[in-house]
Amino acid sequence: MFKRRSEWKGTSGAKRVTLTFEGNPIEARAGDTVAAAVLSVDPGFTRQTPVHASPRAPYCMMGVCFDCLMQIDGVANQQACMIPVREGMVVRRQLPPATAGDRKDEHGHD
Repeated sequence: MFKRRSEWKGTSGAKRVTLTFEGNPIEARAGDTVAAAVLSVDPGFTRQTPVHASPRAPYCMMGVCFDCLMQIDGVANQQACMIPVREGMVVRRQLPPATAGDRKDEHGHD
């Protein structure tokens, strides 16, 4: 979905970190936000609205619109566009309560 412009100053040698998105490992560059890292793997959507379960994805990337809300390290309603990636983070889509309870984690647990 998105491609990084490697010719920009300082981006070519950035340290890599690995995080987990929906049970799958993804690589990001240190300093990236969670939203940028997830968008780089084309997630389709990152959350669903509470009332109609409409799919949404990060939009403004500056903390204004709240379309980037995700579950990060077990904490719901986190603004993924404002949180830098860290090694080992576990990131999940933000789903409405009716569907979130039906989902298992990467170990098969609720």
